Amino acid sequence: MQKVWIYLENGTFLEANSFGATGTSVGEIVFNTSLTGYQEIITDPSYAGQFVTFTMPEIGNVGVNADDMESATAHCKGVLVRNYHHEYSNYRGEGDLDALLKEHNVVGICDIDTRYLTKMLRDEGAMMMIASTEISNKDELAKQLAASPRIEDINYIEQVSTKEIYVHKSGAWNHEAKAYNKAVMSDKKIVVVDFGVKRNILNELVESGLEVEVVPSNFNADDLIARFEAKEIGGIFLSNGPGDPLTLTKEKEQVQKLITANIPMFAICLGHQMLSIAHGFDTYKLKFGQHGGNHPVANTENVVEITAQNHNYNVPDEIMEIAQVTHKNLFDNTIEGVKYNNKEIFSVQHHPEASPGPHESKYIFDEFAKIVK
Repeated sequence: MQKVWIYLENGTFLEANSFGATGTSVGEIVFNTSLTGYQEIITDPSYAGQFVTFTMPEIGNVGVNADDMESATAHCKGVLVRNYHHEYSNYRGEGDLDALLKEHNVVGICDIDTRYLTKMLRDEGAMMMIASTEISNKDELAKQLAASPRIEDINYIEQVSTKEIYVHKSGAWNHEAKAYNKAVMSDKKIVVVDFGVKRNILNELVESGLEVEVVPSNFNADDLIARFEAKEIGGIFLSNGPGDPLTLTKEKEQVQKLITANIPMFAICLGHQMLSIAHGFDTYKLKFGQHGGNHPVANTENVVEITAQNHNYNVPDEIMEIAQVTHKNLFDNTIEGVKYNNKEIFSVQHHPEASPGPHESKYIFDEFAKIVK
């Protein structure tokens, strides 16, 4: 292991050991409280531009495998862990985490007090940081960090979104033939707008009986509206994704067109935020965000669902002027889901598709399938 030096924008300077890629990287540091699923988190496009501090102290111990990739590459800037295990033990393991991070140029930081970092972020909020295996001088790290763009200054959507239209055929656990035949027989085709979609979201849409076509984030709303009116598609899904949704002005204009066309729509995470912004209710940034697999959410029937979360931004309470709140976070009482008045449009902030779990919110995909025309 090489030494790695870390500098946070609040002036904290730390030294640790590294694994994975070497070099210098800048991003926003957040913490994640999930006990499992580190590979899904690292390959989730929504973490583009961020360093993830895992509160789970043992990372790497189950290795990595092809099935747990949420996208084709790892998107986060780096990971910070208490103990990294190069040797892994799991019947599904196909390789070690170190090799995965090297392949996708992600910095791994270990032998560091993640509890200290998590408490700092809880008290002071998410912040920018720089990590380097090349630069050990505190002043030089501070200089480079100050000269680097902040996460809200970069459109990561353009980096993580697909460049080509494609059809997604596999369901959960790659049951391709069964899942896709079910979708074709249902005669329900939808279009997924890819802001950084996770593979398991696509899997769950197929499992619910939908035929899934994925389009880039620079989609043309007029084309999709024409296809809906011609009954070529029956609904639209807006995906999760990274970064500040308020920077996506072009995407906002296209979503506004979709809303006026009365197309059935469902959205998760960034898509949920985009619907709020397109309706005229701007999002706001949370102090340290919600990142983890153990967040209790209450739905309208007063049933508590344990959910997976990954977001730094939230829709405002004022959205209740035009929508019914369907889900509330029981940690901080923030809005987790809405259904818009007099429209077949609904969305959630949490992740019902979470591959390692929990799975208590998967029903929402079936709800969307029922309203697709």
